[in-house]
Amino acid sequence: MKRWIWLTLLVSIMLGVWVSWQRSPFSPSVNSNQVAQMVQQMRPATTPTVDSQRLLTDLESLTFVRSAEADRAKARRYIIRALQEAGWTAQEMPFKDGVNESGVNIYAERVGSEPSAGAILLGAHYDSVERSPGADDNATSVSTVLEAARVLNASTPRTLKLIFFDLEEIGLLGSQAFIEDPAQQDNLKGAVILDMVGYACHVPGCQSYPPVLPIKPPTDRGDFLAVIGNQGHPALINSFTQSTRPTLPQVLTLAIPTFGDFTPDLVRSDHAPFWKKGLGAVLVTDTANFRNPHYHQPTDTIETIDREFFLGSAQVIVNAVTTLLQGSD
Repeated sequence: MKRWIWLTLLVSIMLGVWVSWQRSPFSPSVNSNQVAQMVQQMRPATTPTVDSQRLLTDLESLTFVRSAEADRAKARRYIIRALQEAGWTAQEMPFKDGVNESGVNIYAERVGSEPSAGAILLGAHYDSVERSPGADDNATSVSTVLEAARVLNASTPRTLKLIFFDLEEIGLLGSQAFIEDPAQQDNLKGAVILDMVGYACHVPGCQSYPPVLPIKPPTDRGDFLAVIGNQGHPALINSFTQSTRPTLPQVLTLAIPTFGDFTPDLVRSDHAPFWKKGLGAVLVTDTANFRNPHYHQPTDTIETIDREFFLGSAQVIVNAVTTLLQGSD
């Protein structure tokens, strides 16, 4: 996720952004077992529960520098093996960016029971910047998509597509290559793109905002999950406002005008190529450098992840995708 995405996003509040908050008593004093128990108690009856041990195992296994091709290939082998063990058929999708860069996306699909209902895509990039083991950026998101693959294996009206993008960190190359395929645009009802979902801070003043923010910041604690979508696709954002619970992280949602002159720096994560095609997409994030001091640093390690927040974020995401797969609108 790129450094200035949040500056433009928050300035966009002046131009028609709406914000939705739901409160959460999340606290770092709650242990992982308690979180898992609370998630089980509060989840909707039809929503599967994420497995905390599997999520943390994936996170630990994927937390290593993933910038060189050999390291990205190692990550791909892990992702493909995990998908296969969950009953999915994974497909490598090589791409080239001119003559300079080449990468490999990973794709899997479960066809829905009602093809006319369309498809929902859940994705995350698996590469990291140089020197950073990328625990939050973006192993937390990859682990969440893998867990979604395990628990969202029942038939639903809509098709579920899973995508793991390569080379996000050097210019969104994987997502741009993926969405250029017309077949991936056909009947796509929405994309949920994850980019950093595992870091939280709970002390006053730990969440920062741009100094030009024209309104009083709603909180100075970094204990919320942000969901940013393009206007005209309310079902994507609404699925998240409906999917949190008192025991899960609070959700802040933003619907913004797409590609006005005032948003040049907003299009710096893998949701952007979808927006450019006029497709509905949301970015789900913990706000990156406005909260996490380890962003793009060698210190982005598993020890810095807030495990309770991470597990809760994963459950919110699974809840929202479950709702979207029903195809009610």
